[in-house]
Amino acid sequence: MNCDDDAESDTDDGRTEEPTRVVAQGTFDVLHPGHVHYLEQAAAFGDELHVVVANSESVSHKPDPIVSDDQRRDVVAALEMVDHARVGHPSDYSAPVRAIDPDVLVLGYDQHHGDEEVEAMLESWGVDCRVERAEPREPEEEELLSSSVIRERIRERRALEPLQ
Repeated sequence: MNCDDDAESDTDDGRTEEPTRVVAQGTFDVLHPGHVHYLEQAAAFGDELHVVVANSESVSHKPDPIVSDDQRRDVVAALEMVDHARVGHPSDYSAPVRAIDPDVLVLGYDQHHGDEEVEAMLESWGVDCRVERAEPREPEEEELLSSSVIRERIRERRALEPLQ
């Protein structure tokens, strides 16, 4: 993960050009190839990928994360395409997005907010950026691309194991 504060570069004509900042957000609990695909697509929209990992206290649309906030952030930060990763605010979803002030916000293909809803939220927060949505990825062979499917598979296999 790059934590370099010198994000600006000089152009040939002496002007300073800022990199295109991209934000991707998610819970990233039980990281899997679908998450990696989403972040690769998000990174392709700009020069710097900032990832906001959902604060456990703010996750209300799915089961509570199994892995701690800091561990999820650290694993996401270790991915090559991620430049900056942070844990989101426990109650103010806008705080990290406003702090980053992105040029592009990329939604996962299955994130539950609609594009127009997100555009309206960004406008109300004073953030001027475009909204893109990542494409889904088809699983290869036995690949699992869903944290809930992975959790269910673990439960099924545990149920089949004899007690020791």
